[in-house]
Amino acid sequence: MNFVFISPHFPPHYWRFCAALKENGIRVLGIADTPYEHLLPELQASLDDYYQVPSLEDGDAVLRGIGWFISRHGAMDWIESNNEYWLAQDAWLRTMFNVKTGPGLEMMDSYKRKSAMKAVYAGAGIHSAPWQLATTLDEALAFAGRAGWPLVAKPDVGVGANDTFRLQDEQALRAFFGRLPLRPYLLEKYVDGEICSYDALIGSRGQPLYETGNITRVSVMDVVNEKTESIYMIVPQLAKDLAALGRRAVSAFGVKSRLVHFEFFRLNSDQEGLGKKGDLLGLEVNMRPSGGFTPDMINYAGSVDIHRLWADMVLRDNVRLDPSRKTYYCVFVGRQDVRSCRHSHQELLRDWGHRVMHHERMPEALTGAMGNTAYIAQCISRDEAEAFISYACEHRQ
Repeated sequence: MNFVFISPHFPPHYWRFCAALKENGIRVLGIADTPYEHLLPELQASLDDYYQVPSLEDGDAVLRGIGWFISRHGAMDWIESNNEYWLAQDAWLRTMFNVKTGPGLEMMDSYKRKSAMKAVYAGAGIHSAPWQLATTLDEALAFAGRAGWPLVAKPDVGVGANDTFRLQDEQALRAFFGRLPLRPYLLEKYVDGEICSYDALIGSRGQPLYETGNITRVSVMDVVNEKTESIYMIVPQLAKDLAALGRRAVSAFGVKSRLVHFEFFRLNSDQEGLGKKGDLLGLEVNMRPSGGFTPDMINYAGSVDIHRLWADMVLRDNVRLDPSRKTYYCVFVGRQDVRSCRHSHQELLRDWGHRVMHHERMPEALTGAMGNTAYIAQCISRDEAEAFISYACEHRQ
């Protein structure tokens, strides 16, 4: 089997996907814009062949690279990056080379555009917040009159909370339109809800092979815009209603042979036009693995290796799980330098070092969404997880 891995060097931990493929006897062929000698040694050891392009943005150069692989190794069976940024280019390359093991171009609209996701949700009977594309100020004001304040403005195509804003009133909406970027924006009724995710490995028939998910205590939008701590946890077992809704979304979006990260709101209270406390609403779908530290957290929570499970799916459309493995709550806390914490870094490690699996200072480019200092803790119960969060985030009076 020939597997072309696009951009195997970024994010840095993606070498683990390549290593797991190679361990399964799959030929791994990498394409990136970095000289081979600059790749991590672990990635070099995982690749059977490599083609450097001047830029991964140059689709024709990437296409020529795959043609070069075909001349050396025969037809390609998979073309994949597992990366949101390259999702559409991956689909184009599969279409060009008639590779059927991943989505083609015809799927990209609903996979990339939030407005198109809303339409798929509606067709599947999955409720979501009222929305409208931001076209004119008059239309936006009319929408606000129907939906009520506050509103959320987000790019129709975008990742995370980048360039996402909460608009509290008409003045904020008018100011937003005064600086509205050229790219399409979507306006959505603000939801007071806890974000929870459905993270799953899906097989070739749309069947879930492994399911997990997280609960996000603080939205990324608030972390970015208000400099609050970043807090979320991977849970050992999904709530039944979330698992059922995640599977319905998998079917509605026609997902096959990939890792996905679907986000939902669970309402914190009864809200007019949205639902009752505890109800789930569709937020957005991401047709790639969770970002940041989440793959490691999935491993800590489930006593698995999600990279190897994915490679098993590629090879045999199945996974092997140890039925006796232990499960945990895995917590991420990203502390902000601008907030004065009661317990120092040294005190946290003294009192919680037996649970902290990883900690590091975050690069400046990532601090907006993840905080300045990150901690990952493996906890044996929800109560212990909450105690760790309370300790790590307690502020000085």
